[in-house]
Amino acid sequence: MRQAEGVRIDLHTHSAVSDGTDSPAELVATAAAAGLDVVALTDHDTTAGWAAAAQARPPGLTVVPGMELSCRYLSADEPPVAVHLLAYLFDPLHPAFAAERVRLREERLGRGERIVTALAADGYPVDWRQILARSDGGVVGRPHIARALVEAGVVDSVDAAFATLLHHRSPYYATKADTDVLEGIALVRAAGGVPVFAHGLATSRGRVVPDGAIGEMAAAGLLGLEVDHPDHTSDQRAHLRALADRLGLIRTGSSDYHGSNKRTPIAVCTTEPDQYAALLAAGTGVAVYAD
Repeated sequence: MRQAEGVRIDLHTHSAVSDGTDSPAELVATAAAAGLDVVALTDHDTTAGWAAAAQARPPGLTVVPGMELSCRYLSADEPPVAVHLLAYLFDPLHPAFAAERVRLREERLGRGERIVTALAADGYPVDWRQILARSDGGVVGRPHIARALVEAGVVDSVDAAFATLLHHRSPYYATKADTDVLEGIALVRAAGGVPVFAHGLATSRGRVVPDGAIGEMAAAGLLGLEVDHPDHTSDQRAHLRALADRLGLIRTGSSDYHGSNKRTPIAVCTTEPDQYAALLAAGTGVAVYAD
């Protein structure tokens, strides 16, 4: 690995095991080709890509085992807000956390089937069995439905599908019962992992939680904030950086790479080496894959 000041670290990427388009092997090859020294694999609600990424890891590249947990923030006087929790270096065999991941994957399947059934009933050329078959056993979600709509010529791109038929205001949208974020934080910590709140001010994705909610998460054991993210403006990044410092949280940066499902290239945002070192020091569930 190069000297610390030259280390390039991307802590949020997705493979075809969830809603990316690169296989885990292709993803780590892409990371190395982009000049990264460290990449985290953070597929949605699953660790199924870890072994393949470790096996295909190019020399000199460190792979951080991680995951993105589907959560919701609940308050007494507002509707639930969908939030995502990045979890790093946790023990994948921790019983309670493993059981919750199974539940979430089943929720995704049920929601996906409801969406496709509704679309097909209105004449859209999508078939749930075909979508399942193309997933190769991975976590199936709205991006798989979006790709099916693109292939059928209904929309021009995955982004267009999410902006129209799969938007949360679309009549075809269906909800799923995600993990309460405070419970998610507790599960990650119990499994020896490092919980980091993902893209917390990405208003382009929908409603976001206030600073008070992030403070509540920190009090419950949250250890980091994803500050530098493609969906954050410069002002939002500055706000989150100051908030992380005030709450004593690790600051991360990442691309949220999804292969061809999104236009964002890998390594477009990165994590500072000292913050990565703090994350490594906090994780006790599993080690990174490295030389």
